[in-house]
Amino acid sequence: MDWANIAGSLAMLLVFAIGLPLALRKRKKGGPQKMGEFLEHLQKIGVKATLVERGAGEEKVGIGRGSGQRSEGVIEIRERNIDYVNVISIASQYGVRYALDYLVRSPNWLGQKKRRKTKMVIKKSSAIGGKVVDIEWKGDDYLSRVLNYDYQLKDRLLQTEPGELKGGITIFPEVKHEYSRIRTGYLMPSADLFEAIDIVAGHIKSGW
Repeated sequence: MDWANIAGSLAMLLVFAIGLPLALRKRKKGGPQKMGEFLEHLQKIGVKATLVERGAGEEKVGIGRGSGQRSEGVIEIRERNIDYVNVISIASQYGVRYALDYLVRSPNWLGQKKRRKTKMVIKKSSAIGGKVVDIEWKGDDYLSRVLNYDYQLKDRLLQTEPGELKGGITIFPEVKHEYSRIRTGYLMPSADLFEAIDIVAGHIKSGW
């Protein structure tokens, strides 16, 4: 009998048994606070944003059962390509982290070609502590090509505040819900970063 493996497994179960309930309690307290501060920030940078009542269908976009993810609320965005922002909490035995899903309506997908996840790739001047010198998009052939040829988008991203791109940007097609989901880490976006995400949303609406 391998006692070392058994002890290791018991230790992991103990971490899970203690850590997950603590994370869930923390999420219950922290979720509304994250929601409120993000809404206030959007309004502060000039975005017309309002809180949507709980129970909206947008809360379910991209949230899989058993994933530990939950919507903390949805914000409606007006007069932009972005339609909504879903504030997401992700609980695990290691704690709670948060993310933002910028939602873009994509109602013309059914019966058309399959879309692929698309991810922003950051290129730096050096591997450690280097400056961001270029942005490239990889994934869906059509969407990545369109985004790579948009030099206004690239300039916007290169002008963002240091550290804003650290968590990356990933675009997920959510055909079932007729939305696209642009995910970033939870952060207060500068005006440049928000405009960049809105440009991406515009490309999604115009032909993806």
